[in-house]
Amino acid sequence: MKKPLLLPEEQPRKAQRADRAPASGFSLVVDGHYKNEYPDEAAAKIAATELLGRYPMLLIEIYDGEKQTRSKFS
Repeated sequence: MKKPLLLPEEQPRKAQRADRAPASGFSLVVDGHYKNEYPDEAAAKIAATELLGRYPMLLIEIYDGEKQTRSKFS
């Protein structure tokens, strides 16, 4: 008799909408579109540095959800 295959339970994904600004934390804005969210500004800057190193033609900004401001990253 075969044993049933047990799959690990998947955690529900937090749906992120690209057309809405996050309410908290920091987010990368790449060419006007919201991308990944980060808990602090240092992590967002590291990700922006890596992305800009690979694709120097992109316009990257860091969005602060608490203050609701964008700062250009170059």
